[in-house]
Amino acid sequence: MNVDLLQKSLDGRWADVRTNVREQMSRFSPADPDLSREDYRARVLELTHELARTGQPHTGFSPDHGGKGDVGGVVTAFQVLGYGDLSLLVKAGVQWGLFGGAVQVLGTSRHHDKYLRRIMDGELLGCFAMTETGHGSDVQHLRTTATYDPATQEFVIDTPEPGARKDYIGNAARDGEMAVVFAQLVTGGQTHGVHAFLVPIRVDGQPAPGVEISDCGHKAGLNGVDNGRLVFSGVRVPREALLNRFADVAEDGTYSSSIENEGRRFFTMLGTLVRGRISVAGGAGSAAQKALTLAVRYGERRRQFADPGTGRETAILDYRAHQRKLLPLLATSYALAYAQDDLVAEMHRLQKPGADHDEKAQRELESRAAGLKAIGTWHATHTIQTCREACGGAGYLSENHLPTLKADTDVFTTFEGDNTVLLQLLAKNLLGDYGKSVAGLSTVGLARFVGEQALGDVTERTGLNRLRVRRLDPRSRAAQRALIAERSEHLLGGVARRLRPALKKGADQFGIFNAAQDHLLEAARAHVDTLVFDAFAAGIKRSAPEVRPLLEKVLDLHALSVIERSRAWYLEHGRLNAGESRAVTAAVNDLCAELRPHARLLVDAFGIPEPWLACPLLEDPAAETTVANPAPAMVG
Repeated sequence: MNVDLLQKSLDGRWADVRTNVREQMSRFSPADPDLSREDYRARVLELTHELARTGQPHTGFSPDHGGKGDVGGVVTAFQVLGYGDLSLLVKAGVQWGLFGGAVQVLGTSRHHDKYLRRIMDGELLGCFAMTETGHGSDVQHLRTTATYDPATQEFVIDTPEPGARKDYIGNAARDGEMAVVFAQLVTGGQTHGVHAFLVPIRVDGQPAPGVEISDCGHKAGLNGVDNGRLVFSGVRVPREALLNRFADVAEDGTYSSSIENEGRRFFTMLGTLVRGRISVAGGAGSAAQKALTLAVRYGERRRQFADPGTGRETAILDYRAHQRKLLPLLATSYALAYAQDDLVAEMHRLQKPGADHDEKAQRELESRAAGLKAIGTWHATHTIQTCREACGGAGYLSENHLPTLKADTDVFTTFEGDNTVLLQLLAKNLLGDYGKSVAGLSTVGLARFVGEQALGDVTERTGLNRLRVRRLDPRSRAAQRALIAERSEHLLGGVARRLRPALKKGADQFGIFNAAQDHLLEAARAHVDTLVFDAFAAGIKRSAPEVRPLLEKVLDLHALSVIERSRAWYLEHGRLNAGESRAVTAAVNDLCAELRPHARLLVDAFGIPEPWLACPLLEDPAAETTVANPAPAMVG
């Protein structure tokens, strides 16, 4: 098997970008883990400026300002940085993804001409000041205000209460000079909802008048990033500081917008910022791949307990228990990589320079990004912890990277959107689409739909599904897809029925929704399972014929692991009988054994630069030993 062909398949549409960034990463030596927090921050700032000099961050910006308009390429480049120092990844993401991205997609020429080149070159360092102490996920109800003063043609930015303090803001504590501040726009005594404003926060290295800056202090990870807090007291910025792509304020204070509905306008503005969420999912994927590479390589070289037949100690990756720990996670990492590539391609199509605004497609992109970010970052957290355990005591040493990976990625599950809230966002959009599809049925079609649902309820209650004869082939791609998709559809239909009473006049809408929240989240997760499966299957079809047989086995393992994880549901709902359920587990075990000889190849295909993997954990093993009186084979 040619590792280059496998890597090319994984690298996807922006393979050339990945190759370029891998080559550049040789310049960025990992930071010394014993650096003080201040020295670490200074080192990451140096690396940020060095990254700017490579020109890579410029590529996502408009050609009118020296970029290449390659939105997908710059997000892919960001993802590859996840193989290295994650503080650099986050610092770069704040500077060019969040701060620069907000100026680009929410601003107009007056902002682009004045600021973009300096942002691209790293001369103007900035922040993305959205989250508040009292309002994180509930962005629509932020409390910071921007009140227009027609006498001076300025907006006055205020923090009206302690809960409105901007919190956890990257680049704020030390290096940022300007922030994109999200605040309630008020003019003529009327509030028009959340809008974004460019607000200087430092002048000559000191806090700007009316701006109070404090440091979030030491964190569990990412201590190369200077997270801080911002409080505004009567800070005045010119009328032109409003990022006015979707709304504007005239000199006399008259408010206007191309989108009349306030809610729709808010979600349109936030939807354009989806790039950050997609980037976080990609960075988490890279961190998980790095952890798996370390653990699989270690599992091949680490030997423990002897084979009674040969007297030779056994590599721990040859034990089924160890394979069960790592290989299903490896398979899912492959599946998520193909799903991420599809997501980036769709984002690029919708956001590249000159693209027409397609509101429906943008909303669908936001839903997919929310789901994949949630599932991808949870996968990374679980994978890194499992890899740490799979490497025993060695995995607990900072010199072997895994503790740093664990600490640095832990926050990924809650920034750029709390995962639980993101799955609710996805589920809400799915329910909206579901309702429209049902409403669009003809009378005959609706009757058939209701009848099928009623029949399904009866068969589940009576167990009739279990009585029908079926021969499930766990390796059947059609059977795998049917089981995964059917669960998604059933969960969505079920939660729609549970929430229907909330539409009645006088209903306890919160109580009904809250009672079904667990069902809602599971429906969203099942939908993502289907998306990921389909993306992996499509990616295999695009791959070279030589690598398809191996990738087919990897997809088998991913799909059956997803089904095995929900065996209780499939049994309860009559989709599998007891024998079929056991067959799924047996197939997972068989696939782990079949993929064991290819484990090193599969992780090498991630293409992680060797300098970023180098650690004592992977040093050459000692010569194989023979044990005179071997102990019973077991994993330790």
